[in-house]
Amino acid sequence: MNSINRRSFLFAGLGAAGAGALAACSSGSDATPALVDPSGSAVSAAEKQRKSTGRTQNVTLTAAPAVLDLGDGVRARTWAFNGQAPGKEVRLSVGDTLVAELSNQLPDRTTTSVHWHGVAMRNDMDGVPTVTQQPVRAGAVFTYRFIADAPGTYFFHPHVGVQLDRALYAPLIVEDPKEPLSYDDEWVVVLDDWIDGVGGTPDEVLAELRHGMGGMGGMDMDFMLMGAESELLGGDAGDVKYPYHLVNGRVPDDPAVHHGKPGTRIRLRIINAGSDTAYRVALGGHRLTLTHTDGFPVEQEQVDAVLVGMGERYDVLVTLGDGVFPLVALAEGKDATGMALVRTGPGSAPKATVRPKELTGRILTASQLRAAGDVRLPSRKVDRVHRVELTGGMGMYDWAVNGKAYDMDDPHANPLTVEEGQRVRMDFVNSTRMWHPMHLHGHTYQLGNSGPRKDTAIVLPKRKLSVFFDADNPGQWMLHCHNAYHGEVGMMALVAYRS
Repeated sequence: MNSINRRSFLFAGLGAAGAGALAACSSGSDATPALVDPSGSAVSAAEKQRKSTGRTQNVTLTAAPAVLDLGDGVRARTWAFNGQAPGKEVRLSVGDTLVAELSNQLPDRTTTSVHWHGVAMRNDMDGVPTVTQQPVRAGAVFTYRFIADAPGTYFFHPHVGVQLDRALYAPLIVEDPKEPLSYDDEWVVVLDDWIDGVGGTPDEVLAELRHGMGGMGGMDMDFMLMGAESELLGGDAGDVKYPYHLVNGRVPDDPAVHHGKPGTRIRLRIINAGSDTAYRVALGGHRLTLTHTDGFPVEQEQVDAVLVGMGERYDVLVTLGDGVFPLVALAEGKDATGMALVRTGPGSAPKATVRPKELTGRILTASQLRAAGDVRLPSRKVDRVHRVELTGGMGMYDWAVNGKAYDMDDPHANPLTVEEGQRVRMDFVNSTRMWHPMHLHGHTYQLGNSGPRKDTAIVLPKRKLSVFFDADNPGQWMLHCHNAYHGEVGMMALVAYRS
């Protein structure tokens, strides 16, 4: 099914509400406290505090059907921004204003939106239908306008149904005019797990998963993955069988190639735009220096490989050797890989199935990193604590937060409320048997007292992760699992500022 039905909503929250419903909770009720309006005065006041260069960059994003060449004769019928995948990179400088016109040319009266993943922006530009905006109807245009005031590696994608598992995504790079890193070149590396138009559609995948393992009976399991295990992820690695794993939109048998010179230092900006797959990333014959995660600097560490969950981004520096080297993205626990090449000299390309030894070398995850001193949160008393229990399982496919699936018919029910100026602690308590990459809109949080600043963090099964953030960006913000299928069936919650 290509149309968005009543149960297919913004990873779990799109309805047909009008503007009145977006602000309905602002007046408050017995059950729901009065909340800051996404377009209200508190949001406008916060926007005025952002430092602006006065420069504006205009882009047009046309969401429409496309046939993509994934390489090696693989052609996929899908939906994409401006007919390509990944979509064209958007790059601007800190303080610039992005004006992005979204034209919805999707079929079957399908609605859509754009969420600017990781960017702490004004709330009404966050791209979450029924919460921050009305859905963008087929044939309509919506213009996003916001100041990007924090440097980093970000990306953008829809927040409707499981549209992320098509080709509707692209990098967003915000450059620092006072960049402290020294390097000669950059390479943006986008990872994706691919099924659309070659093995089924994301909606068909979701329909099968919704039956859960307990409801499959004698049904064929065309898409559900069994037996994916990863020690790094604490057990079950994923739900979906993907025919391909892409690096910059190409299959391993016909890879994307980065051309460089031996001895040059390049910055890799690695983005996991996948929907159900964590990737272990390594560059054969090289060590990587980790510099940033989710746009924020960390105390630098030398590693052989890095684990990147869905929605996470890592920046690394690497000095290139002489020859042809595989950049391999191992689909964690799924016994499959994506690959691109770095070519600095003559030589034959390695086989598409190559697995360099670095994949089993020193691997750091975010929990082992420390925030760089200039972005570490200053110590202060915690004003608000929220327990965020991750619940559900594969049996019923009933993923939720605190035992309640997010409900599009009542998007402001059970909000996790905060007040502007508070220091907030969220305790992610994963009571499930699977890992979850938990993403908070509009903010970055710190892992523990000195861990990295992130907006998306892996929460391992049967484990607790405490994160801290300052409530400095008023509005109504989604908190959800960035496994597109987990989010879509209900593993979402609303983090909302009291008015």
